[in-house]
Amino acid sequence: MTRTAFTPEDQAAFAVDAKIGLLATLDPDGQPHVTLITSLAARTPTELMWGQFCEGASKDNLRARPQAAFLVLDQQKRAWRGTATWTHGARSGEDHLEYNRKPLFRYNAYFGIHTVHYMALREVEGPAPVSVPRLVAGVVHARAVAPLCGKRERERVLRPWAQAMFDRPDVLKFLAYRGADGWPRLVPAIPCAAAGSGCLVLARGAWGDELAALPNGAPVAVFALSLKLESVLVQGSLLANRGLPLARHGVVSITQVYNSMPPQQGLVYPQAPLEAVREF
Repeated sequence: MTRTAFTPEDQAAFAVDAKIGLLATLDPDGQPHVTLITSLAARTPTELMWGQFCEGASKDNLRARPQAAFLVLDQQKRAWRGTATWTHGARSGEDHLEYNRKPLFRYNAYFGIHTVHYMALREVEGPAPVSVPRLVAGVVHARAVAPLCGKRERERVLRPWAQAMFDRPDVLKFLAYRGADGWPRLVPAIPCAAAGSGCLVLARGAWGDELAALPNGAPVAVFALSLKLESVLVQGSLLANRGLPLARHGVVSITQVYNSMPPQQGLVYPQAPLEAVREF
């Protein structure tokens, strides 16, 4: 059930450091973008906050387009998700001090939280259990279908390491899309497999009806995250495959690959052209 305020249970779950927190934003082209934000917390029943320690596309996206989606997955495999509006950031104050008192940042010699971002809650739903048996069954289906969905590739899109990430059963994959109302949305635990280096196969899972409702060609992003917090983000279009309905499975044709891990976030594909180094 969707609601407009966090419950005390929600706030307690969001306060735990050992959780997965994700934020989905929209880039200048309206393409969804996903970022790992483990510091995401429910500051009040109607406000979220999170700490920033590195730069990346999501922060620029929020300043230009403050509509965002969030997702929290706890260790009990319960998922909360919703939407919120970025309001402002602060480089001082009690919240800033509290984040930097946490052991992860207090004893880190290389970085700390330099900005705390605040977001007004629009809607939230959950907690909803993530069904591991349905997820495993979906992964098996996606891997079985993947060889049928591959296409002849002129160039490598996903590098071997990233392609292997999407094939690993122990790596979680999350889908982001733009809803009919223009707001980004996040879907947890999508069964997924790579079909070559240029596309992914998404199988029907617990959120299959939501996947099936997306129009053919919808812009999407898929975020892969390992238990070691290794991650990779791909962006592209969700397509029905060989006339089969998206309710069974869909194919993501990849147009961009983004490295979301510090210290150097940025596009991996397409590669920037090499430029000559000139002395002045």
